[in-house]
Parts: sequence; C-alpha cells; structure tokens
Amino acid sequence: MSSDRVRITKRIVDGLSADGTDRFVWDSDVLGFGLRISAAGKLVYVLQYRIEGRQRRFKIGPHGSPWTPETARSEAKSLLGKVVDGIDPQQERIGERKELTLADLSETYLNETLFTAKESSIRQARNNIENHILPLLGKRRVSKIERSDIEQMLRDIAAGKTARTLKKGHRRLSRVRGGKGAANQCVTTVSAMLGVAVERKLRADNPAIGVRKFPGKKMERFLSPAELARLGEALAAAASLGVESQYAIAALRLLMLTGCRKNEILKLKHSYIDRYHRCLRLPDSKTGAKVVHLGGPAMRIIAMTPPIEGNPYLLPGKKNGTHVTDLQAVWVRVRKTAGLDDVRIHDLRHSFASIGAATGDSMLIIGALLGHRSAKTTERYTHLSDHPLKSAAERISDEIARCLGEGLEVAPPDSADEDPFEAFWAQDAERQLPAADPVLGAVIRTQWLDTRAAAAKLGYTVGTMQTYRWQGTGPAFRKIGRRVVYSAEAVEAWQRVHADAPPAAELAA
Repeated sequence: MSSDRVRITKRIVDGLSADGTDRFVWDSDVLGFGLRISAAGKLVYVLQYRIEGRQRRFKIGPHGSPWTPETARSEAKSLLGKVVDGIDPQQERIGERKELTLADLSETYLNETLFTAKESSIRQARNNIENHILPLLGKRRVSKIERSDIEQMLRDIAAGKTARTLKKGHRRLSRVRGGKGAANQCVTTVSAMLGVAVERKLRADNPAIGVRKFPGKKMERFLSPAELARLGEALAAAASLGVESQYAIAALRLLMLTGCRKNEILKLKHSYIDRYHRCLRLPDSKTGAKVVHLGGPAMRIIAMTPPIEGNPYLLPGKKNGTHVTDLQAVWVRVRKTAGLDDVRIHDLRHSFASIGAATGDSMLIIGALLGHRSAKTTERYTHLSDHPLKSAAERISDEIARCLGEGLEVAPPDSADEDPFEAFWAQDAERQLPAADPVLGAVIRTQWLDTRAAAAKLGYTVGTMQTYRWQGTGPAFRKIGRRVVYSAEAVEAWQRVHADAPPAAELAA
C-alpha cells in the first residue's frame, strides 16, 4: 500500500483519468480504504485489510450510484468493524455466493420433504412454486428473504402479475390466473419451504409465519328436500331419455347418497366394494384409507350400474381401463335443468351432512361418515343440529315476551315431535311434488317425451311443436342438455285444454 494518501472526495474522483496502468488512490481518513483506477479508466472502491496474518483486498463496488466517496467510506468502516470481530468480509461474500436460493430450496422441498406426501399434494405444491413463487422470489437467497418480500408476493399474485398462458403440448394450454386464493396457497407453500430452511439451520427464523392472508370464502350450500327432489327429477329425466352417460348420472347419485368426495367415487373400483358389510373400503383418500358405510339406495345404484368386462372401475370411461373424468360438464347441464345454477358438485357432500345434522345425528357420527380427520372440520354443520340451543332460545324469548305483555308469545307446537327446522326446509313448499322412490327422488311416475314423440302424441309435426314453443303457447317443456323434453302428463293436460287447437297448416299461415 502506498504511503501517499489523500481524502477521497468527489472532486478528487472527477479529476482522475486513465493513464494505461492500474493504480490506487488511498484514503487518508480510513486506513485501507481506496479507489482503484484500471488501465481503461474504470473506478472501483476497495478495502485492503489484514486478517489472520493474510492481507486481503475486498471490492466494495464501482463508482456511481449507489457508491459515492461518502457511502463507500461508510461501508469500509462497517467492514473494518467485522474484521476487528474476526470476520473475513471476503470469505463471507464467498459463502453468500454458495448459499441456496429459494429456487434451490424448492427442489429440496419437493424431492425430499414431500417425498412421503400424496401425489396430489406434491402436484399442488409444484404448481404453486413453478407458476407463482419462482417467477417472483426464485432468485432470492434464502437467508435474505424478509416478511415484506412475502407480503409483496401475496399482493402481486392476487393482482395477477404472475398470470400467463403456457403451452403444455399439442392443442393443450395451461392458463395461470393467480388471484387471492392462489396467493394464500403460495404463502402457505413458502412458509413450509422456509420451515425446512429453519430445520436445516439455513436461517434462524421463518418470516412467512404470521403473514396475514386474504379472508377465504366459505362456499357452503345445502340443498333442501324440495331441491333434492328437483335434482332427482332432472337426473331421472336425463337417464330415461339417454341424453347423459348412465355412468355420469350414477356418479352424481352416489355423490348425493354417500357424501363422498368426487374423486373417491370416480376412482371407485369394484374391488373396493364390500357388498356383505355394505361399505366401501377405500385404500386412499384425502385423509388416508377409510371405510364409507352405505345405505340401501346407494347399494342399489351400485347394483344397477352395468360393469364393463376388463375395466376395474365401477364407473368406466370411454377408453379401456379408464374411469369417468369429465363430470363437471354433465353436472352443469343437470343443475341448470333443476334450476340449481349456484350449486357445486362439492355442495352435494355438504347437503349429505346437513340432512344428517338436521335429523339429529351427532357431529361425531357425521364426521365419521364424511371421513373428517379433525372435528373442527365438522363444526360447520353445528348450526343445523343445535336443538337444545334453539329450544333454550325459544323458552327465554317467550318468557321475556310474556313479561313484556305485548302478545309476542309463540303458541306451543301441537306435537313435541314437530320439526324445529320446518321453516328451514320450507323452500319451494308451494310446489306440488309427485311421489319419489328412495333412490334420491328419481320420479318414477313421470314419462318423458322428446319433441318428436310429443308431436306424434298430439298429432302435430315437429315444426308445429317448435312454433308453439317459440310462441310460448305449447305444452310446458324443459331442456335436458341441448334436448327439449316434455312430461307426458303435461302433454295430456295441454291436449285436454286445447282440444280445438288449430292444425299445423293454420299455424304456418
């Protein structure tokens, strides 16, 4: 190190120029702090120090934002403080370069930590990591990630900054949308990854713990008995007309009658069915292996489902050895027919539990039937089975109303067995429903006719029926998928009322 020193200032730096050789200007205020001028004229701030008997030279950074003579001098003082404490800044930087990034940690997390997890859990974690987390935080070093980084990631994913369309193969596209739900999932995944980093002593804390997520939507929809009857009627119509796959219809009926999750029914194999004990013995589910107890109607649906030779699944798909997969399209058409556009497939599971709760089954029994691992999951149905609480509230309010003397008391029911949920189930009470069999309201008295059959019954042409339908004056009809169908009873009633209806020729004129 040269003994000639000068206080390095902006005026000194601006006056330096290249002379074809490498040289240094050393600062007079901070020992070891200097400025290197390369042969090409590049200016770099450096710190020269000695540690453990060795002389080291540390590159602070090139002249220019953010490094000015003052900021570089301040950094040099901080580095010298580390040297006094026995820390080698150069060795520390080398260690940082070798440190894992979040992208490196993600591979460890997927391949080692999730090694024993379910395939669906691994797939979900991988999607979160590849689609959202790595594009935003993948290059960040694990030890440098802070809570503010994770909160920013949450906001960015919710705002759709990671949304894009990916090509997955011939005529296959994957649309990554982001949103609040995806953002919440990604925070959970990052928290799990950083938890692994803490376990392996890659960092001291987990900054993802305590990050506030977006409030989740409680998607709970329970079908009333009247709505179940409408749904059963739509399924019966679709089955009798053959407009939907008999296996898809059987799947929907089993979902309603068992409370199972969708994939538990779609992937059901004949070998899982224990007909003697009337149960399903599922080797795997969301919560692990479980036994699903079946009622008589569910067993009849299974018995009526024709098997395909060589296919192990109860609900075979179009190709050999596969099972039904596209249930959503069928469900959308069926629920539209039943006037239940806001009902999801998973709501059938909620409805199964709500019927059990409303008829007096305990939360313990309902949780066991649904295969819930935690009692907390079953608590959502508590409001449907709190008979003692409702009775207490009724008694207390009646007593207060009696004291008030305002005639607000409610007359006691005629029978102690009166259903306390009569008002809850009273939806569509005015609708007169025909008698239904136990297989979930499959209306056996209704005969369904397509347009051609209805026209033949009335002695009209198909065109006449279409004209009546367009004018809104023909028999009542409904749509099952893309097909228009008529109830035989409705056609006969219309025929009696319109016995003198004009012929097709007059309508055409």
